[in-house]
Amino acid sequence: MNFLRGVMGGPSAGPQPSGAETIQKLCDRVASSTLLDDRRDAVRALKSLSKKYRLEVGIQAMEHLIHVLQTDRSDSEIIGYALDTLYNVISNDLEEEEQDDSEEENLPKQVDDLGSQFTEIFIKQQENVTLLLTLVEEFDFHVRWPGVKLLTSLLKQQGPQVQQIILVSPMGVSRLMDLLADSREVIRNDGVLLLQQLTKSNAAIQKIVAFENAFERLLDIITEEGNSDGGIVVEDCLLLLQNLLKNNNSNQNFFKEGSYIQRMKPWFEVGDDNCGWSAQKVTNLHLMLQLVRVLVSPTNPPGATSSCQKAMFHCGLLQQLCTILMATGVPADILTETINTVSEVIRGCQMNQDYFASVNAPSNPPRPAIVVLLMSMVNERQPFVLRCAVLYCFQCFLYKNQKGQGEIVSTLLPSTIDATGNSVSAGQLLCGGLFSTDSLSNWCAAVALAHALQENATLKEQLLRVQLATSIGNPPVSLLQQCTNILSQGSKVQTRVGLLMLLCTWLSNCSIAVTHFLHNPANVPFLTGQIAENLGEEEQLVQGLCALLLGISIYYNDNSLENYRKEKLKQLIEKRIGRENFIEKLGFISKHELYSRAAQKPQPSFSSPDHMMFDHEFTKLVKELEGVISKAIYKSSEEDKKEEEVKKTLEQHDNIVTHYKKVIREQDQELEELKQQINTLKSQNEQLQATVTQQVSQIQQHKDQYNLLKVQLGKDTQHHNSHGDTFQMNGIQTEEVSKLKEELEEWKTKHELLQGQLREKDSVIEKLKSSHLEVGTEQSSQTSKSGGLEHNNELQKELERLRSQIQLQSAEISQLQTENQKLQVMNATADPVLGHSSATAAQNSEWKGRLEQEIKELKSEVKALSEEKASLKEHLDSSSSTVAILQDEKSKLQQEVAESKKEQDDLLVLLADQDQKLSALKIKLKDLGVPVEDEDDIESGDQGDEDEDGDEEEQD
Repeated sequence: MNFLRGVMGGPSAGPQPSGAETIQKLCDRVASSTLLDDRRDAVRALKSLSKKYRLEVGIQAMEHLIHVLQTDRSDSEIIGYALDTLYNVISNDLEEEEQDDSEEENLPKQVDDLGSQFTEIFIKQQENVTLLLTLVEEFDFHVRWPGVKLLTSLLKQQGPQVQQIILVSPMGVSRLMDLLADSREVIRNDGVLLLQQLTKSNAAIQKIVAFENAFERLLDIITEEGNSDGGIVVEDCLLLLQNLLKNNNSNQNFFKEGSYIQRMKPWFEVGDDNCGWSAQKVTNLHLMLQLVRVLVSPTNPPGATSSCQKAMFHCGLLQQLCTILMATGVPADILTETINTVSEVIRGCQMNQDYFASVNAPSNPPRPAIVVLLMSMVNERQPFVLRCAVLYCFQCFLYKNQKGQGEIVSTLLPSTIDATGNSVSAGQLLCGGLFSTDSLSNWCAAVALAHALQENATLKEQLLRVQLATSIGNPPVSLLQQCTNILSQGSKVQTRVGLLMLLCTWLSNCSIAVTHFLHNPANVPFLTGQIAENLGEEEQLVQGLCALLLGISIYYNDNSLENYRKEKLKQLIEKRIGRENFIEKLGFISKHELYSRAAQKPQPSFSSPDHMMFDHEFTKLVKELEGVISKAIYKSSEEDKKEEEVKKTLEQHDNIVTHYKKVIREQDQELEELKQQINTLKSQNEQLQATVTQQVSQIQQHKDQYNLLKVQLGKDTQHHNSHGDTFQMNGIQTEEVSKLKEELEEWKTKHELLQGQLREKDSVIEKLKSSHLEVGTEQSSQTSKSGGLEHNNELQKELERLRSQIQLQSAEISQLQTENQKLQVMNATADPVLGHSSATAAQNSEWKGRLEQEIKELKSEVKALSEEKASLKEHLDSSSSTVAILQDEKSKLQQEVAESKKEQDDLLVLLADQDQKLSALKIKLKDLGVPVEDEDDIESGDQGDEDEDGDEEEQD
């Protein structure tokens, strides 16, 4: 201990040792000390030095500290010190916090390298990580918490290597999942941070963590912490959820199937006032919105995205997001992210798109949410990211939504424009943005309108009807003409790029639009002039788009205009531009850097407005048309003719196919109607059959009841003769006759049982009578009489029970008679339409004979039962008289016994008086001097004489 005081700064006379020497001495002490207290103090000292002398402690002490973890696991204190020391050596967080601003810039890199090197040394032996996992299982706070921090630091330094070690370790991930259930918030929260590092970019671990019930536990923590109003713990849980779900289709499906999407709805219940938006709340809500986007990202498989979108609609999550979208006082970044989230929730889902079209903003009068969003998009005072988000929302609303596309285009057509001007439509806002002075509004409006025409040839033709009033007094011009006019005026590059993308989308796959475009004689010379000039790099993009537009005009040309037939346009390109030059200018588009960025994902994300040049859907169009246009330019007139013939043939085939499709569709409709009628008739038939079956079963049931009752009752012959027709109508089956026979046998057995019981009672009575006659003495006669009385009482009870059974049988017979009369009345009114053939008559006569025979037997049985009843009554009367006689005799015997007891008592009293008199006389005689021997003396004397005689005999 004196050594430790010197090391820790105590007073000493000699020079102070250096840090490296002190660390070496402490390491020797850890390695050589036999006492646990000494090793513990040495490890504590190393911990205090590990922050200042990180390199020295890491180099000299790591091996000893690992040995402590292996050998001293019974002492939680020394284990905790060792884990803390290793954490200080490996972690870079402490060094980064202590760095001053004046230090060199390359120092953080050196610190990172140091932590990474120590981590490599530690994990070189995989057993060290396995040992650390075992220590993390300990419940002791001083062991578990530093173990969690050390493992987190290891994952930060060498994530993939440590992940692989944990993955192959038995139950490695499951041990760490228990941290989320720890009641101590510090360990639980650091466990969340540990799992964040563990699940980074490792799909296998992500799946294991998800199937270890991570979703349930994390959502419970978020709810306990207050959802979006919670602290940084909610943020950490959301980051972990993102790690588990992002780009992991299996976990996304598990999340949806587990009904966890429904639990996300309360996150977005932010209230009506929306006041008090703290920085943490904004961060939490931002992460929650990103988590929703992870589930419905366009990069996910279409089936998984669609199912998640439907689940979000049915649980009310989309409605809640739209509420935030239309609320007031929402921060700009939250509003922007909400718009992006709603965009991807409705993208390609018709049900969600229809709901979004019905959402109205809380204004007076109410306006559709789409109109309000478009107003923000074409307003140059709105933030750039917000305008991009609104454009993305509009694109997602129109994606694979022909109904929505038609509604947007219809607001531009003359028949649907509001003449009063009280309300602003989506079409008017798009036209206003298309021709405003703000180039960004021009580009956004052009791209939005292009999405309204995407893959919809009908709307492309309808949009040709749109007329615009440019100025007072001048005739209106078409929308197509106005777009080309602005192009020729030499506006900004961004504006021209947007208009050219709109025109290319509009003219592609629409020959009528190409004809309208070529009908303006100024358009083709403008395009050839733009392509032929040698302009700067900024104009090369415009040249490429002009070449694409001219190529579309050739490829989709139906040769309806004589001056602008395909062949003539090709000759014009050959003379003024050159085919090679034309193809080169066309290739400027796909080679542009901004084109490559836009082709990566649907969401328009640009660092600045100047980079806003290409749309994602337009890049698909370029990729599709670039090759076919290049081939079309090099084709000869003969090849064009052949191609035209092929096209005509294909059109004819398409027309025939369309005709047959129409016929098939009509036939399908007719088939559906017929199927519905058949289903209706089937259901009606089933109902009628069920009704008939029920009625038949009821009739059969009534028949069976009637036949059973008829056999059981056994009516007289006249009754059966009067209802002969009824027997013919209600034929008795063989099974019913067998049942009746069984019942008859039961009655017979019951009758025999009753007779046996009567015989037993008669024998008991006879025994009682004989025992009564043989009584000799008073005591025996009394006993026998009392026994006979008990037997007589039992006999009387049995007779009463038999009498009640006979009465019940009589009541049942009378009830059956009344029911039989009712059935006779019912059957008399029945419809006797059931076969009158000769065979039926013969069968009925046979059954009638059998029934009459059975009825006769039943009558005889009933008569026998009546006789037995009469005999039972006679036996009952005789037994009653016998019981009365026995009771009289019993009373007489009891009286005689009482008299004999009285006489005995009197005799005992007399004997007692005589004894008293004798004793008195003896006393008197003794007083007079007369010798009197007592009975006791006499008895003792007699006994003494007997003893003397015995002694004499022994001597002899």
